[in-house]
Amino acid sequence: MTTKQKFRSGSRTKLIQTLNFAECATLLDQLQNDRGTHVQKVKGTRNYCMALLMLDAGLRVGEVTQLQVADLWIQNEPVTSIIVRAEIAKRHQKRKIPVSERLSSAIKLLAKYYWARYHLSGNHFAFASTNKNYAPSARQIERIIKDAGRRAFNRDIHPHVLRHTFATRLMGRTSIRVVQELLGHKSLTSTQIYTHPNDQDLKNAIESIGNGKEAKI
Repeated sequence: MTTKQKFRSGSRTKLIQTLNFAECATLLDQLQNDRGTHVQKVKGTRNYCMALLMLDAGLRVGEVTQLQVADLWIQNEPVTSIIVRAEIAKRHQKRKIPVSERLSSAIKLLAKYYWARYHLSGNHFAFASTNKNYAPSARQIERIIKDAGRRAFNRDIHPHVLRHTFATRLMGRTSIRVVQELLGHKSLTSTQIYTHPNDQDLKNAIESIGNGKEAKI
């Protein structure tokens, strides 16, 4: 079940939705769609990579739409770090994000199957198709993720849930300043929403009493 975390924003209480590891795997499997026709497999390669850019690199959906091939692929190899250019970043804040092994493998598949099929290179939009000069819209990517969520869990999954999941996982592994930098938040206050414990954190804390281990929240 999707985890929801409450946090205060002024006088309102909002919910942060995240996915657990099993849900992420199920959603990615639905997006990859490697059991259909050749065209479906090619599109699945694209959809899988778009999702990983949000889930493993924390990109905003609007940033994903504006990526160019050269942002992901240099000298016939995947980049080791993604530079989110100022002109495509929210509030024009440039940032650098190391690429995970899983995302690197996905970019290789994207180059082999998707970019090769649509003859995309260099300054073409990374997820363009029939018209190389037009980026996909954020709404198109939202529809792709939502449709996969319905097939996987019978409910809508918004792309921002993947970014929330990325941020929440990081909070348990590194400092809030590092998370702020990777997310491209101008204010630390924006990043602090991920410091609130979720239901699993609370459960781990109680279980730690019995096993003598300190729970990390």
